[in-house]
Amino acid sequence: MSISPPPESLLASEPGPTGTASPFPPIADYGFLSDCHTGALVSSDGSIEWMCLPHFDSASIFGAMLDRGAGAWRLGPYGVYVPAGRRYVPGTNIIETTWMTPQGWLRVLDALTMGEWHDREHGSSHTRAPTDFDADHLLVRLVECIQGQVQVELVCEPMLDYGATPAQWRPADTGTEGGQALDAVYGEGAMRLYSDIRMGIEGNRAHGRHTMREGEKCYCALSWTDARGGPRNVQQAAENLQRTSQFWRSWLAEGTYPDHPWRKHLQRSALVLKGLTFMPTGALIAAPTTSLPETPRGERNWDYRYCWMRDAGFTLWGLHALGLDWEADDFVQYVSDLERNEDGSLQIMYGIKGQKELRESTLEQLKGYEGARPVRIGNGAFDQRQNDVYGAVLDSVYLHSKARDHIPERLWPVLVDQVECAARVWREPDQGIWETRGEPRHYVSSKLICWVALDRGARLAERRGEDELSARWQAGAEEIRADILERGVDSRGVFRQHYDTDALDASTLLVGLFRFLPADDPRVRATVMAIREELTENGLVLRYRTDETDDGLSGREGTFLICSFWLVSALSEIGEQSTAEHLCERLLGYSSPLELYAEELEASSGRHLGNYPQAFTHLALINAVTHVIASQQV
Repeated sequence: MSISPPPESLLASEPGPTGTASPFPPIADYGFLSDCHTGALVSSDGSIEWMCLPHFDSASIFGAMLDRGAGAWRLGPYGVYVPAGRRYVPGTNIIETTWMTPQGWLRVLDALTMGEWHDREHGSSHTRAPTDFDADHLLVRLVECIQGQVQVELVCEPMLDYGATPAQWRPADTGTEGGQALDAVYGEGAMRLYSDIRMGIEGNRAHGRHTMREGEKCYCALSWTDARGGPRNVQQAAENLQRTSQFWRSWLAEGTYPDHPWRKHLQRSALVLKGLTFMPTGALIAAPTTSLPETPRGERNWDYRYCWMRDAGFTLWGLHALGLDWEADDFVQYVSDLERNEDGSLQIMYGIKGQKELRESTLEQLKGYEGARPVRIGNGAFDQRQNDVYGAVLDSVYLHSKARDHIPERLWPVLVDQVECAARVWREPDQGIWETRGEPRHYVSSKLICWVALDRGARLAERRGEDELSARWQAGAEEIRADILERGVDSRGVFRQHYDTDALDASTLLVGLFRFLPADDPRVRATVMAIREELTENGLVLRYRTDETDDGLSGREGTFLICSFWLVSALSEIGEQSTAEHLCERLLGYSSPLELYAEELEASSGRHLGNYPQAFTHLALINAVTHVIASQQV
């Protein structure tokens, strides 16, 4: 009796938006590489499908994540696309992929490499104090045949300027050091592809194939330094990876992590946050990607390769909670450097080098992830009124000063201006923490975080001995508190989204987390429980219900992981320890195979949505996990 093969439909990938097999990997399929200057996203088939040069916010050279024709770089076994296993090398941001083929086994290591600090002929872009390590500006891929024999294929086909222009390869002059390499130009820079796999040029494709035998190692590497230097042989490539492993493990060892089964999630989140830090300035980007959709095939597609002041408090809380004080210092100094508005206020967001102008535009040449358009670069929210920016900065510095017992003197005038701005504008409507594009409203979360600005400002002024300033700011904080309690609470004792509605908003979970009211206040409990019961899908938290909120956009969105982790922390605060622990355990189970998180989850399927990996999600995870672990140890 013969056995029929399964129908092709059973072998297809996840269904796409039209019901056919999607050519795009699921968002959670990608792994994240970083050298703290730029990042790369690698799909499980061994293709680098997103990478911008030379920095996170530069134009992409590989963009297949947003259009299957926008460039990729694959290294893997010929004709085999599903690996046997995949992981981060423990304690690092190096990805190890293991392949099984009919003839043998293969292992590939991928890393954006780090090396010892090296003086540059043209100086350094660092405004922060450099460490002993810096980026090599090099992506190294090392492949080893560990059993049998395997035919390996290398296909590198960059599409420059977000997929607009095919790269043009030409043989490179490698000088007396030798080695095979190809050169290509991108924008104002140039890149060089090294490999000991023999390569040919096919238009914009550098293509190589080689049959590897047991014990054999090969490599390829892409360099974009001024000198386009890189490894000339497999031994040098292995040394690059070894130095990179040493960098990540040494950095991770500087933190403190509880001896708990969830420690690995804290460590991975720490490595993600470090990887999303732009080392030259200390900026923390929200995500390394643009326009991964919050709604499948929808318009909620944004560029997140920027630094939000909104995230500041959570950033420093998370870094200090794990003992990573150097990065917290750098972030505070980045804030000190930022150019302010005429009234002394900070914008809600800045570029990684402190740029104020982040004009939004669309890329018509890209079809978008699974057809989700428009594909945007820049972010039109940069000049929105969001009154929460002032409190976010003040809370972050207050947390930092408690941990370090010091405020840089050059930062104090910045802080004074932020408190004074909050005192002037808190009565005015704004776009809120979620940057809605509808009519300005009196959002409770914005009033709350203005209260934070004055409350934390008063505490900082008191520590500096400026008693008159402290008293004036504390009186202002009490005025805001009274207004919120009068107008921001509904008849059930639940905090509302804004003053003109009884709709719920997950941002009101911050009422307890920011210590606006004590955890045992009945209004805090009522708000937490109402959100848990009424603002969830399949137990996961929505930001708000889109049919109740004028956010200026169409379509639904997924549940927000940030908000779900906030609920864990809030439940823990009000004494619902068992519920908090179970929800946290469930959320940790929703991580990607490499323990990364996007911005949102589709509640019905657990599918990751939005830009990835998302810093704010990992910050909220750290907050939630440390809350639960602390409650278990009481």
